[in-house]
Amino acid sequence: MLLAIDIGNTNIEFGVYEETGIRARFRLGTNREITSDEIGLFMMQFFSINGIDKAQIEDIIITTVVPQVMYSLSNAMKKYIGLTPLVIGENIRCEIENRYDNPKEVGADRLVNSLAAFERYGGPLIIVDFGTATTFDVVSKDGAYLGGSIYPGVKISVEALFEKTAKLPRVELVKRESAIGKNTIGSVQSGVMFGYVGAVLHIVAQIERELGEKARVIGTGGLANMIGEQQPGIFYAIDRTLTLDGLKLIYDRYKKSCKGK
Repeated sequence: MLLAIDIGNTNIEFGVYEETGIRARFRLGTNREITSDEIGLFMMQFFSINGIDKAQIEDIIITTVVPQVMYSLSNAMKKYIGLTPLVIGENIRCEIENRYDNPKEVGADRLVNSLAAFERYGGPLIIVDFGTATTFDVVSKDGAYLGGSIYPGVKISVEALFEKTAKLPRVELVKRESAIGKNTIGSVQSGVMFGYVGAVLHIVAQIERELGEKARVIGTGGLANMIGEQQPGIFYAIDRTLTLDGLKLIYDRYKKSCKGK
């Protein structure tokens, strides 16, 4: 089995893969001060609940945008599983043509998403990842990573509104039927949901104008389902395990290349 780990700014997501596909996954909040023992104990509990024997884990592959967590996580893998992980950009590559001005500036998770999405859906593509920030990643029809846009995340926007205003409350994000709110909470929810959908539609439309053709829009990340419910048809597909599946794809190709040597 393969343990794939995606370290994001908000969550660390773990996925255990068998040959037939993903067997189980769970999330742990990203804490830059977390210790290797905390990670290890959470992971062992997850394995126990899902009937996974750690001795069955053959390899570990990681992508991260939070370098501060890597020391503790790598130590946890060595201490609790006895394996040194493969890390995208360090000891294993994401094999995708990268046309960014400075390729090293692109988050590894964005490249992993782009590779996985192209493999699954073809191109051209726009991958919209609703994380701490909302990223729009563009893949050409021949599978090259072209670049994209970064937009403040939904939760960041709502939290900033709450913190910077005296009377507006913190609200739960829910689907809205009307843009005309009848109370303060409803008004904030309507503004956030319709405003965010509008931003996504506009950025996608602008990217397609620059591409000169229509693209398949793939949603991923925590709020993709909610945005998709608010605006049916906005996405060609919603793929919640895109990053983990991309890690599995990269690992499989890596193992195949090792056998060929």
